Amino acid sequence: MTVAPLSGVKVLDFCWVAIGPMTTRYLADFGATVTRVESIHRIDTLRTATPHKDGVPGVNRSGYFANYNGGKHSMALNMAMPQARELARSLARWADVVTENFTPGVMERWGLGYDDVKKTNPGVIMFSASMQGRGGPYSNHPGFGPVLTALSSHTHLTGWPDRTPTSPYGAYTDFLLPHLAVSAIAAALDHRRRTGGGQHIDLSQLEGSLYFVAPALMDYAANNRVGTRRGNRHDVYAPHNAYPCSGADRWCAIVCRSDAEWRALCRLMGRPALAGDPRFRDAQARKDNEESLDEVIAGWTRDQEPFDLMARCQAAGVPAGVAQTCEDLFNDPQLRHRGHYVSLEHKEIGRHAYDANCFHLSESQARYRPAPLLGEHTRRVCREVLGLPDSQIDALANAGVLS
Repeated sequence: MTVAPLSGVKVLDFCWVAIGPMTTRYLADFGATVTRVESIHRIDTLRTATPHKDGVPGVNRSGYFANYNGGKHSMALNMAMPQARELARSLARWADVVTENFTPGVMERWGLGYDDVKKTNPGVIMFSASMQGRGGPYSNHPGFGPVLTALSSHTHLTGWPDRTPTSPYGAYTDFLLPHLAVSAIAAALDHRRRTGGGQHIDLSQLEGSLYFVAPALMDYAANNRVGTRRGNRHDVYAPHNAYPCSGADRWCAIVCRSDAEWRALCRLMGRPALAGDPRFRDAQARKDNEESLDEVIAGWTRDQEPFDLMARCQAAGVPAGVAQTCEDLFNDPQLRHRGHYVSLEHKEIGRHAYDANCFHLSESQARYRPAPLLGEHTRRVCREVLGLPDSQIDALANAGVLS
């Protein structure tokens, strides 16, 4: 069996909610020992998030939490107590990487800021993700993903031009940024391997989110044009929309990027002469008459089975894709071939599906393990990492430090 690429890397993880736990799950999947610090006194928001096993809430019953925290150890520490902070500082001396996504200043108040930790662990890598980065007038603004989608203009750009802005699904920016974050951590680990030096990675989630609206930003910079909501439409391509299909709330996205693709779609519709209609004969004409164009296509698609329609469009060289439901995704033959969904046995949830990684490494494989119960590994970490005797662990537990 090949050695995992991050085998031997020790991570002390203070992250919670989405972006941080998603990032550190990559580290755990590829061999790092990730010890997650959490507390019953300030439960991670995702531990209370739906879906819950059998619809019954509980701190260890959230599938949402489980999916982003597989393979980690959970240590319960009540960081409101000085003794807990001292234990955390000892763990920081053990760690190769310390991760957190609190509002700037929290780690520093605990004596766990980068400048504090590197005094006793000079090679440490600290990863800090915050809403808007450290320093500046808005550094201390708290918030979650939906706030960031608004700040980064994703909300402004999402929806229909005649309606209010719509926030993309969930904490959208949190789902995007772990891919940037894990790359930065991997680069820092490589730098330390070559030089011995650690560093502080300060991720501004706002700045990272701007990469994903780059075309709109470039349009404003180059043309002084402020982008706005366009529904499913495109600046140049037409047709470019999601069209109704047979069945309840079934849709298929269809795009024609050229006159050749438009002619192919007309033949597929059994209306080849439509390609020569003055309203639709070239890209500009189709854009000028887009509402009529959409009505013509929707009139054809609404009786079509969506997957069959997608297959026939693609076979004709016309880009198309079914608007898949969650059920569709679990049955998707490509995702099945890639082994995207992994079934794991959780101590309280039971057997359920986890997302695998979206990339495969040719020389090593990810290892998937279930998420921990809250505080499941507290005593193990105290014994094996901190070297504490059972009598001292009992005393700390009785005092509420390990909770």
